Amino acid sequence: MKKLIMMCAALLLLLNACKRDEYYIDGGKANADYPGSMLKYLQDKKVPFDTVAQIVKLAGLEQQFGSENFTFFAFDDDVIKRTIGTVKTDGLNAYLFYSGKDTVKTLDQIAPEIWKKYLQRYMFKGINRLKDYPQIDLGLRSIYPGALYYDYNTSVANIGVNFNDANGVKYIGYRQLIFSFIPDISKPDDRWITVPIASSDIKPTNGVVHTLSYTGAYLGFDQYEFFNDVYISGLRPSKSN
Repeated sequence: MKKLIMMCAALLLLLNACKRDEYYIDGGKANADYPGSMLKYLQDKKVPFDTVAQIVKLAGLEQQFGSENFTFFAFDDDVIKRTIGTVKTDGLNAYLFYSGKDTVKTLDQIAPEIWKKYLQRYMFKGINRLKDYPQIDLGLRSIYPGALYYDYNTSVANIGVNFNDANGVKYIGYRQLIFSFIPDISKPDDRWITVPIASSDIKPTNGVVHTLSYTGAYLGFDQYEFFNDVYISGLRPSKSN
């Protein structure tokens, strides 16, 4: 009887091992390295970056995204969709419609300079992984302030690593990047627009990608600035027509 029990236990261990092996084969080992450029990464990850990749091309930034080393805080396609909107939603097209202007039908109607300006708000020189940023505690910024960084368009963001709590002990939990856009650098502590990072340290062959969490933000973090830029520049004829 004892021998039978031992055999059954061994069989259970074997079955569990097989299941564990199957899990590892299916899930794979997490690997942040991507065997291609940053542009190819965006193109290959059609969900959620298909439209973002289109905007890179419309902005004339293919060379930078294809070969230049920099850090990109990647917003997703939904940010573009929400920013453009419709005449019935709170977005660019409603703003244009109620201002008596034509609405956006295709993304190439917006001037390349505008796309470039707002894409560069998410681009930072150098290759910075999570470990390269200082600690930030949004509730205790006097002690853990993060740090200020100028983007490619000389706008300013505060970037830092939030050390979460675990089991009631401060700062020993998992670490998460926090990105905060600062609308007015003359008042660096005011009106931060803060977005946590969903995944960090994705490493294409050029640069690093940190993906922003879904928060309902608009492109460039200031919807009215974007709307006014498009309003002033006007829309171009669509190449799709």
